[in-house]
Amino acid sequence: MLIGLMSDTHDNLPMIDKAVLKLNEANVELVLHAGDYVAPFAIPRLKELKSKLIGVFGNNDGDRELLKKRFSEHKNLEIHNNFAEITAEGSRIALLHGSDRELLQSLINGENYDFIVHGHTHSVETYRKGKTLVVNPGEVCGYLTGKATIVFLDVGKREAKIVGL
Repeated sequence: MLIGLMSDTHDNLPMIDKAVLKLNEANVELVLHAGDYVAPFAIPRLKELKSKLIGVFGNNDGDRELLKKRFSEHKNLEIHNNFAEITAEGSRIALLHGSDRELLQSLINGENYDFIVHGHTHSVETYRKGKTLVVNPGEVCGYLTGKATIVFLDVGKREAKIVGL
């Protein structure tokens, strides 16, 4: 199963559109968003995804009630609060923003998940801690690092591929 990973879109509509296009071109079966959409007006851009999107909130997501409402207007979009546990092809995936560093580190050290997906730092990285593959897809917005990225996660092969936008 191929899963698209994204985070930290921060209202950059042109980059959100590019990410959606790349995810659709790759025929991902699911997209996970690790938070920081920021404003509710960005959410309708995600409805163009051909797959389902599951997301969590980030520390810059202010109006959570309106964000929830915008998500609920699109059948392929699902929002959780600060954490989501997803099962894909028998693999357990933890999805969180990562602004609570202690919680993130505890999840990583626990090695109870096959994959941990987080954002917050805007820095793309993948590494293994025991059986767990930890992935930060970086930032879709490109504001802090100047590099807009997403990640393709191949659950079966347990591999992550960084893709520039």
